[in-house]
Amino acid sequence: MNGLRKFWGHLRTVTRHRHMVIRHCAKAGILFQGLFHDLSKYSPTEFWQGVRFYDGTHSPTEDERRTLGYSLAWMHHKGRNRHHWEYWMDYSMEEKGYVAMPMPKRYLAEMLCDRIAASKIYNGAAYTNGSPLDYLLRGKMHDAMHPSTREFLERFLTQLRDEGEAAMFASLRAWLKEK
Repeated sequence: MNGLRKFWGHLRTVTRHRHMVIRHCAKAGILFQGLFHDLSKYSPTEFWQGVRFYDGTHSPTEDERRTLGYSLAWMHHKGRNRHHWEYWMDYSMEEKGYVAMPMPKRYLAEMLCDRIAASKIYNGAAYTNGSPLDYLLRGKMHDAMHPSTREFLERFLTQLRDEGEAAMFASLRAWLKEK
C-alpha cells in the first residue's frame, strides 16, 4: 500500500471511529465527553505512526509493537486519554509495584463506547453485538485490569450481546445517574 493510500486510509479510520464513539457517547448521555474523544490520535506522535503501520484491518499499534518492540503511539495515547484502563495504573506501596486503580464512572462509560465502536470499525460486516465481549474475553492483557473495571465491561458487554444496543445504553444511562 502506498503512502498516500495509507495516509487517507488511516485518517478515514480514525475519524470514522471517533464519530461513532461520539454517537455512542450521546446514547450514553455523555455527549460532551464524546466530543473530545481521542483527539490525541491527530497529534504527530500518534498520527504518523498510525499512517506508517496502517493496513486497515486492525490497530496500527499492533504492527508498530511487532516491528519496534514497543508502540510509541500507544504509550502517547494511553497517557493522555483517561478512558483507557492503562491510564489508571499507579504504584502501590502495599503491592510494591504498579497496579490498576478503579476508574471514575464517566471514563468507564466512554471506554465502553470506545470498545463497541472499535469492534464495529475493525469487524465491519462481520460485527455482531457479541464481538466486543468476545474480544474482551480473548485478551490476556485485560487480566491486569482493576477487577471493578473488568466487571463493568463484562456486565454491559454481556447485556449488549444478549439484549442489544438500546437496552444496554438505557442501562448505562441509568447506571451513570446512580450515586
